[in-house]
Amino acid sequence: MAQDDPTPDDAPQGVQRLVLVTGPSGAGRSTAINVLEDLGFEAIDNLPLSLIPRLLDGPARPVPLALGLDVRNRDFSSSNVIELIDRLTRMPGYSPEVLFLDCAADVLVRRFNETRRRHPLTPDSEPMAGVLAEIDILAPIRARADVLLDTSELSPHDLKAELTRWFDLRPGKSLSVSLHSFSYKRGVPRGVDVMFDCRFLANPHWEPALRALDGRDVRVQDHVTADARFDEFFQRTRGLVEFLLPAHLQEGKSHLAVGFGCTGGQHRSVTLVEKMAVALADAGWPVSIRHRELERRNAALHSAGDAPPSGEARPTQRQAS
Repeated sequence: MAQDDPTPDDAPQGVQRLVLVTGPSGAGRSTAINVLEDLGFEAIDNLPLSLIPRLLDGPARPVPLALGLDVRNRDFSSSNVIELIDRLTRMPGYSPEVLFLDCAADVLVRRFNETRRRHPLTPDSEPMAGVLAEIDILAPIRARADVLLDTSELSPHDLKAELTRWFDLRPGKSLSVSLHSFSYKRGVPRGVDVMFDCRFLANPHWEPALRALDGRDVRVQDHVTADARFDEFFQRTRGLVEFLLPAHLQEGKSHLAVGFGCTGGQHRSVTLVEKMAVALADAGWPVSIRHRELERRNAALHSAGDAPPSGEARPTQRQAS
């Protein structure tokens, strides 16, 4: 990311917020436009660059603006976009910022192959040629980004959460917490603010009857919570999180991401996330759950045409009542 976390006071008083959304095809620009619209922005996609100053030449709008720019725009070029950024910066009454959605080339190619879409720059050839050409075209604009998000490892849910952190400036919003389980072998999830290591707890993997199950199953939870160290660890962790949430809310934050990691991301970390979600929801906090390794496993099963094991289709979203 290209700057510190935003606060509701980032834009000067009396100045309308204007977000220019761009990035290589397949990186999530359309998703970002939809998310910003859900957050209260007036969203306009693929407007010719030459028309944007005329769009803004008039009375200020009652809501912030999000404009989607990509290579399909009629007069798109990196020099034209940079000239537009400079012009908007000098225009009174607006606070322009560039949101650039980045992504690794191999991931972009995979996404085009999975969706069987043609790349807009090379519709009659392999996607890789178009991906590399577009990355080269966009490099000068990427260097001007105010907010740079790499979506290579982000699901649409993850991208929405990141965009909400950066652009949800609605008054009266409350702070939400997302709980993430993960495997250390696959690295730490992007965007996690606080992280706890669960690998010291009793591991159900070594119990043959529990190995194929995960931490959403009560039998696995019973095994993990039977560890003599579990109760104290859970209570201390819960106390710290419940201390941090109002402190972050007071500082103007909208979201806190808490991660729990173990070796495989299937048993202990999932158990901690499930237990912590209930405790925080009961305390009145909006809570969402992400089980990264379980989601990857489900995605692999779906790609192979297999149905997920019983219980894995349960929604992973929990909201305080």
